[in-house]
Amino acid sequence: MSNENMNQQQNRKSARPRKITYVPIGDEELENTVLPERKKYKGLKITGIAVAMLAVTAGCVYAGISYYYSDRFFEGTTINGVDCSGKTAYEAEQAIAEQVETYSISVSARNLEPQIIQGANIDYKYTSDGEVLKLLKTQKPYEWVKGYTEPVSYTTDIQTTFDHTLLETELRNLSCAKEENQVAPENAYVTFNDSQSVFEIVPETQGSKLVLKKAYQTLSDAVAGSMQSVDFNATADVYASASVKSDSPELLATRDAYNNFAKASITYTFGEQTVTLDGTTIKTWLQFDEKGKLVQDDASFQNHVNEFVAQLAAEHDTVGTSRAFNTTSGRTVYVYGSAYGWQINQAEEAAQLMEEIRSGTQTTREPVYSMRANTYGYNDIGSTYIEVDLSNQHLYYYQDGAIILESDFVSGNMSYADRQTHEGIFRLYSKSSPSVLRGPKLPDGKYEYETPVTFWMPFDGGIGFHDANWRSNFGGDDYLTNGSHGCINMPYDNAAALYSMINYDVPIVCFY
Repeated sequence: MSNENMNQQQNRKSARPRKITYVPIGDEELENTVLPERKKYKGLKITGIAVAMLAVTAGCVYAGISYYYSDRFFEGTTINGVDCSGKTAYEAEQAIAEQVETYSISVSARNLEPQIIQGANIDYKYTSDGEVLKLLKTQKPYEWVKGYTEPVSYTTDIQTTFDHTLLETELRNLSCAKEENQVAPENAYVTFNDSQSVFEIVPETQGSKLVLKKAYQTLSDAVAGSMQSVDFNATADVYASASVKSDSPELLATRDAYNNFAKASITYTFGEQTVTLDGTTIKTWLQFDEKGKLVQDDASFQNHVNEFVAQLAAEHDTVGTSRAFNTTSGRTVYVYGSAYGWQINQAEEAAQLMEEIRSGTQTTREPVYSMRANTYGYNDIGSTYIEVDLSNQHLYYYQDGAIILESDFVSGNMSYADRQTHEGIFRLYSKSSPSVLRGPKLPDGKYEYETPVTFWMPFDGGIGFHDANWRSNFGGDDYLTNGSHGCINMPYDNAAALYSMINYDVPIVCFY
């Protein structure tokens, strides 16, 4: 046997018990020996086991509660005011639906007491759209403790349905929709305040006439939004509104324009006589309805202006009238003036007057004349004029009441109606020196007569003053059978003197 095998056999332990030898131990050795504290270690072990069991139990309970809230809302959860604590999504929706079943809406209208529309009358119902379930899924079940410390309130759009036809019927049954309560609005308007003598604006009125289509849309939107009340008066366009408001620029302009009418004052002068047109009269030309509303009628107002001007002309025009005339011979004759006198230009005066009324002008002036006389009054000839006495065949030139020239003459031949000198009051309208007087044009192109004169002063068409060197006699009765073609034939020297002094505005008074 090799040495290695022998060593392995020696190292093996025998199974038989060996003999035990006891060695005595001294007291000193016994004092230094510490025995293990078995009971202390055992108590700690029991405590640890108990704690572990409690932890496991608590974890199991927490996990169980978390599992419970995996499909239920935490405590302290409200949705749109409904307590959903511990409820499943289905149970929460049922609670919301129960609340919806009691829905009603209060409708307030203008000048009326509020009225209630019950949800049941319009088939108002809750419709699930999954929103509640979505809210539930946002919870983390293991955070269920927060429900006791941090209450949560959700607000979500509740999906509801209702019968639109029934809602329209309910609307039509409200007092605000009844025919007897439909009061139309009234437009603002201009009126005249007599106490203050000014035009002012009467504000518009609201009325209570519903625009049914807009009222229904407003009510429908409120119901769809689950609103508890709706106020028609607070919603634009639910009621018919006035088309003309008190702040309308056009209305303000009208008020201001007519206040100018009231301020206008035009005083006309006719010599020492005056006529005043002011707002008191102008107001009577305007039209107002039974409420006092100004009714604008420009055509009617213009007619009043025209009539006023026509009345001025009727009272003060002297053209086309006869006036008494005291002759140098002492007679009083009546002379018609068709080409002399005062004559208002009615068209131009009416236009100027209208403009002054519109601008509120206050002025004193003469009317616009188309023809003027020398002086105002019944006898508008004045003290400067030429008196042509056709019966006595003598003329007088008066200047400021004094005779500065007089002369015999020969007038139109009385034997021919078409050659007689016309009566009337005239004015010179031209002067020429020399000139040629021509008669009517004959068929052969020549004139009936062509007479050269040195001084020509026409005043009535083809009739005028001129020298007549072919005559040797003037005055007397020559005009009865040997008169002119209508002109006033004068001696050369007198015609020259008249030509040198006559003015265009001097009245020429011809009479028999």
